[in-house]
Amino acid sequence: MQKTEEFVTLLLKQIFNFLKLLNSDTGTNQLAIGLSLGLILGFAPVLSIQTLAVFFIIFIFRVQIGAAFLAAFFFKFVAYLFDQPAHYLGKAVLEMENLRPLFTTMYNMPFVPMTRFNNSIVMGSMIVSVILLPFAYFGFKVAIIKYRATVVARFKGTKFWKAFAATKFYNWYLKYDELYG
Repeated sequence: MQKTEEFVTLLLKQIFNFLKLLNSDTGTNQLAIGLSLGLILGFAPVLSIQTLAVFFIIFIFRVQIGAAFLAAFFFKFVAYLFDQPAHYLGKAVLEMENLRPLFTTMYNMPFVPMTRFNNSIVMGSMIVSVILLPFAYFGFKVAIIKYRATVVARFKGTKFWKAFAATKFYNWYLKYDELYG
């Protein structure tokens, strides 16, 4: 029972942090790239070279880490539901006769087998996630811009928000967030 409560608390905390990110001044590019890389993290096996490569990209470039992890959490469930079609796609690619020498060479290289490319589900999932990456980026970017332009602007125009923003508690929160983020 306690594990369930901890999981729900962690999930709610991640959702609130994501909503805070959406409403913050964080750039739309950082959020959209983070969400898009979360797509690849969600479709990739947990302990693989692909995951390490995405982590490298996340930590080296200006990418919103929280958005990537939240998207990875969501896309793990989507990837699980997509396992059967991914298996068929990966199997078709792995059984292509003209790619067999390439796969044999790759399998004999150091570290490349750690990608688990020879697993049909992993191969199919990676193909789908790489193909969907640019579409996810532009889709997330448009969604974030529209969300900020409509929902946030409308909410900040309400009487409730204006009254809340005038309180000492809100001013204290802004100062606290500025200092301790």
